Amino acid sequence: MDHIVEQGNKGKKSPGRTRRAVLFGGLGVFAAAAAVAGREEIGRAWWLIPGVDKPRREGELDHAGASWTSASPANWRKADRPADYRVDRIVVHVTQGGFESSVDAFKNPWHKASAHYIVRGDGHVEQMVRELDVAFHSGSRSMNERSVGIEHVGFVDRPQDFTDTMYAASARLAADICRRYDIPADRAHIVGHSEVPGADHTDPGRHWDWSRYISLIRAALDTPN
Repeated sequence: MDHIVEQGNKGKKSPGRTRRAVLFGGLGVFAAAAAVAGREEIGRAWWLIPGVDKPRREGELDHAGASWTSASPANWRKADRPADYRVDRIVVHVTQGGFESSVDAFKNPWHKASAHYIVRGDGHVEQMVRELDVAFHSGSRSMNERSVGIEHVGFVDRPQDFTDTMYAASARLAADICRRYDIPADRAHIVGHSEVPGADHTDPGRHWDWSRYISLIRAALDTPN
């Protein structure tokens, strides 16, 4: 679980796009984009204009079968992904705590971190941030903007916490995300928190079975919806 808001960006400008700072301001972005980019980039620029948002409903789920609890707005940033930021990564986390304490942490505005999903040992999936939006989960602003974060309830030094049911439920969730954003089900695109550049976390740790997890995701992708 991350405890820092978009780590490493205090006092720095993001190398990526932001919703409130379009380079040329307002509609003028289209003239500049037309000169240097294709139609897709021009379309993406529309969603960077402040006040332009995709329709959304509070509590709407992205993954069928999940339950909804809203993380504090202090722990995520509103976006319109993938229209404004491409989504091409999944980041795997371990909570280093129980389910209830993890949900409470993401609801706490002082925590300054959240993830899109929490998966419990019994297979329950809790969604706390819409995939449209940027959750503060990886410690890297650029990774947060391009990824979906999945927390798993347990501790990195307790392999028994990673149950068969947890692996299966998380794999179905990850496969669902891969389908939505055309993410390849491989280790280049599905990474651990510890593998994020600049990360100081160790999760999911050496007991997380990556071969099993990727195989389960691929099997879920091969199963018709």
